[in-house]
Amino acid sequence: MAAGEEKERTLEETATWAVAVVCFVLLAISIFIEHIIHVIGKWFKKNNKIALYEALEKVKGELMLMGFISFMLTLLQSSISTICISREVAATWRPCASYKDDKPAKEAGGEDSNNSRKLLEYSQRRFLASKGYDKCGEKDKVAFVSAYGIHQLHVFIFVLAAFHILQCTITLALGRTKMRKWKKWESETKTPEYQFYNDPERFRFTRDTTFGRRHLNIWSQSSISLWIASLFRQFFGSVSKADYLTLRRGFIMAHLPPGSEESFDFRKYIQRSLDEDFKVVVGISPLIWFLAVLLLLTNTKGWDAYLWLPFIPLIIILMVGAKLQMIISKMGLRIQERGAVVKGAPVVEPGDNLFWFNRPRFLLNLIHFVLFQNAFQLAFFAWSAFAFSLRSCFHETTADIVIKLTTGILIQVLCSYVTLPLYALVTQMGSSMKPTIFNNKVATALKNWHESAKKNVKDSKHSKANTSLSNSSTAASPALGLSPVHLLHKYHGRSDSAPTSPMPNARQYDRWDVEEGPSFPTTQPHGIQMVPPHQDHPVHSPNKPHHVVDDLDFR
Repeated sequence: MAAGEEKERTLEETATWAVAVVCFVLLAISIFIEHIIHVIGKWFKKNNKIALYEALEKVKGELMLMGFISFMLTLLQSSISTICISREVAATWRPCASYKDDKPAKEAGGEDSNNSRKLLEYSQRRFLASKGYDKCGEKDKVAFVSAYGIHQLHVFIFVLAAFHILQCTITLALGRTKMRKWKKWESETKTPEYQFYNDPERFRFTRDTTFGRRHLNIWSQSSISLWIASLFRQFFGSVSKADYLTLRRGFIMAHLPPGSEESFDFRKYIQRSLDEDFKVVVGISPLIWFLAVLLLLTNTKGWDAYLWLPFIPLIIILMVGAKLQMIISKMGLRIQERGAVVKGAPVVEPGDNLFWFNRPRFLLNLIHFVLFQNAFQLAFFAWSAFAFSLRSCFHETTADIVIKLTTGILIQVLCSYVTLPLYALVTQMGSSMKPTIFNNKVATALKNWHESAKKNVKDSKHSKANTSLSNSSTAASPALGLSPVHLLHKYHGRSDSAPTSPMPNARQYDRWDVEEGPSFPTTQPHGIQMVPPHQDHPVHSPNKPHHVVDDLDFR
């Protein structure tokens, strides 16, 4: 038997010390990674970064899924590699030219022949295989997927998951670095100078305000020119100080009670909301996995995917950034439509109708798609370059390499420094607030209050039913005037709502952003709908606008 056809050694022929060393190294690395993840999670919990802790738990879940995929590939690789198909079928939709159609190495020569020989050597290997030879070759057929091909797929899936998690983490870190200057802007809103400049008794022309000069120009009169201006504006100061302060004031005026402008920390609210959104972006949903399968098909020879595939996420992220800029400009135009003169600072009106399909969260889904596809492109490039060399058939031309690397880096920069800060600010301009309006302790206390209220209501109804049955069973006759309606009369006007704890002081929650506070809510914040479980419709004051916190109705 030729040297290239020798079977690989099994564990029966392998030294026990070699097996022990491999197991020890793998266990040491695994325990070290697990300890690092545990330390990070403990730090998140200690610093009340609950959303980031939950994102870390989602990453751990993805790692567990990777382990399950690894187990399934290892278990089924022998069975899959024994499935035989004809050579004609196997020659379709291949990423590289068929080797039987290639010229002999001696005739072809050059770098291309060297790459072909290298790929051929890789294809003849059998890592993680139970057999050292190809059964399908005896039948003049080829394996559906070879054992070594399954091993390579195994490695690529891990590389893809690692790139996706790493890219999302880098995007969040760089985006929050860009948003650090918002802390200074937020602090300025507490100064006397800011209060004087935004004197509510001061009249100004809308166009003369800083926000008006930025957005109320000749190009804002046409939708086409507005789209073009918004497309280029995102590259030059995507979020200005005037935009931040104006949107902050509009949010507070629309959703919070009077007097909250000095005490509410809008920046912290945005950070909590962004941490919640990070949980969605860092996850890999079944739809995203299905997308990964479709992207694998684009590596077919002749499709020239490098000429169009890398530009899809680039176009989408540019359109998302332009849309976010356009929303800010449209809110400015609405101020002008209400009047040419404003009293005090200009106030924008939030609304879901400003967003695509009236869904602000749809933009998050697009960003999720862009980040994953970009991670797929970079992961596939890194994996193929390492496994088959940089000049393999996966990257036949220099243009292929340049386009993939350039678009990948450009998309990463745009997501981090342009789109993410814009998204974090503008998506707060929807019709409703997010649950992150409360800090973690208050949100937990409200959920506990809701659970206890549901339990008390259930017990109250059960007790009332037992009392009604007891009274009806002791009624002597209708002559005594004890009709069923009379038996229920004593419950008239009685509320089924659960008894709540005493409300010590309504001012304890005037500062929404405070991380320290009582462990149980003492009052219902103004403007927030908290519906007890027994009510079908919330009751709110007719003198105050009715606002809803997303997913916080506890219905």
